[in-house]
Amino acid sequence: MENNRNFFITIALSVLILTVWQVFYMNPKIESEREAARIKQEIAAEQGQAQQPANPAMPGADAPATTAQGSVPGGAGGMPGVPGAETRDAAIAASQRVRIDTPSLSGSINLTGARLDDVRLKNYHVTVDDSSPTIELLSPAGLPNGYFAEIGYVGNAETGAVPSADTQWTVEGNQTLTPSTPVTLAFTNDKGLTFKRTISVDANYMFSISDTVSNGGTAPVSLSNYGRVTRFDKPTHASIYVLHEGLIGVTGEEGLEEIKYSTVEEDKQVKPGKSTNGWLGITDKYWAVALVPSEKQAFQPRYAYFDDGRPRYQSDFLSDAITIAPGQSDTVETLVFAGAKEVGKIQAYETEDKIRQFDLLIDWGWFYFITKPMFWLIDTLYRFLGNFGLAILATTVVVKAIFFPLANKSYKSMANMKMVQPKMLEIREKYADDKMKQQQAMMELYKTEKINPLAGCWPVLIQIPVFFALYKVLYVTIEMRHAPFFGWIQDLAAPDPTSVFNLFGLLPYAVPAFLMIGVWPIIMGITMFLQMRMNPTPPDPTQQMIFTWMPVIFTFMLATFPAGLVIYWAWNNTLSIIQQGVIMKRQGAKIELWDNLVSMFKKKPSPAE
Repeated sequence: MENNRNFFITIALSVLILTVWQVFYMNPKIESEREAARIKQEIAAEQGQAQQPANPAMPGADAPATTAQGSVPGGAGGMPGVPGAETRDAAIAASQRVRIDTPSLSGSINLTGARLDDVRLKNYHVTVDDSSPTIELLSPAGLPNGYFAEIGYVGNAETGAVPSADTQWTVEGNQTLTPSTPVTLAFTNDKGLTFKRTISVDANYMFSISDTVSNGGTAPVSLSNYGRVTRFDKPTHASIYVLHEGLIGVTGEEGLEEIKYSTVEEDKQVKPGKSTNGWLGITDKYWAVALVPSEKQAFQPRYAYFDDGRPRYQSDFLSDAITIAPGQSDTVETLVFAGAKEVGKIQAYETEDKIRQFDLLIDWGWFYFITKPMFWLIDTLYRFLGNFGLAILATTVVVKAIFFPLANKSYKSMANMKMVQPKMLEIREKYADDKMKQQQAMMELYKTEKINPLAGCWPVLIQIPVFFALYKVLYVTIEMRHAPFFGWIQDLAAPDPTSVFNLFGLLPYAVPAFLMIGVWPIIMGITMFLQMRMNPTPPDPTQQMIFTWMPVIFTFMLATFPAGLVIYWAWNNTLSIIQQGVIMKRQGAKIELWDNLVSMFKKKPSPAE
């Protein structure tokens, strides 16, 4: 009875893990198909094929939204003649620009609005093929996938026109932004206000925007600084529970705010309390755009959805007003992050630029105290081994070593239970009609022999948090994106691309997604089968059937998971088989593996026999 109970508890825990994560994964097949559609669209754009133009008839889609005094604009603005542009190149060519060229970024700054709306990530490609297009992070507002960051001001009648979406800036001197050569833009209005904007960028993904506002008039003026990240589309898989994609920020006493696209669509806007530090923006799985307002003035953060004209999502802030006396000037500084969510760089920005909890831009999840150390361990081993697949294998060994005493005790207890099985059978037969006395005798036997009947569950329980952490690390960290192993595994964050149903690519036909059972899922299934056969076959026919089919079910379920996770599971099973076998041999317990394998091929006696 106890062995059966352990067996079912182990199965229940394992099924629970896979079922929950299968739900959270939101069907990887659907995501893969959507991702493929997105990739096809990006490649088409790169090759200059026509995209669907934005609807020029949509009112307000490309003109500044009418806003109350003292509010952040919500319209696209600053794109005269662009809404009908059919290609990215045409949209970019429609306005004057300053070029961006850094080791990590390429693109340009739109002089209309001084807007960051053309940013590509040099080191990241759409597919694992390095000849595929680089990732387009920010795009002009006139395109269907318009996405930009903008810094401006809200003024009044006394200030006159202040920099906003439609302001035409002029360039002073250098016209290419590099880490060593910042660019300076200028704008003077009819009230004597002069704005000098110096834009600098580091070698990675952080822009620094420093505005010096000089009052050349005869009266003091007050104006407020705003910043916004505006996006016209959203990821097709933005609702996956295991990952937040959408509006995000850390401001005020509320701390981390993660607002789904669906939530802001329903609420229209979310306004946390005022803040004196923090950041806010829009995040994707691997990329993000975030604003870091100046700490000199308090600011009001806001997350909004506008459905007038072209629907759009916006994270923005509005700072308290500053007052500038005649003949005086003041400087306002804002940081803009636009790039890949690389763990090391994000943490460096948090430390060096003193950005409050900037590491939360990466979705470590509720179990961050496990996922972050797990990533650190894998990343550290990667630096020594040079391959993330090998780092995962080494991580498994390290985790096994850490939990070795507990697992060792568990396997010893399981081995002892095998050795006292004759006594257990004797008790069951002796008290077959009295379950109470049978249980009392069993408990006394456990106490005498120092056996824990639930010991067999510990290896599975230990594996649960490791499984969660590794899955999260593989899914959310960009370091795992397109990380190769060996052979056909060129992306550890994607499922094994082979399938047994077309002989792993030898037969010239495509296989449906649910039949994509690759080499590594099969290896995992075999190791799970062998591990289960280390124990005696349950006498009950139903349990025997579960015992036989469980590895097959797990093989199909895990086939859709990231290859790195399947490799971990297979390797972990292999180490567990070795560990269990060594301990059982030392304890003098019989290893059932060989007998169980032989019995599978023996002719079963008929009932008459």
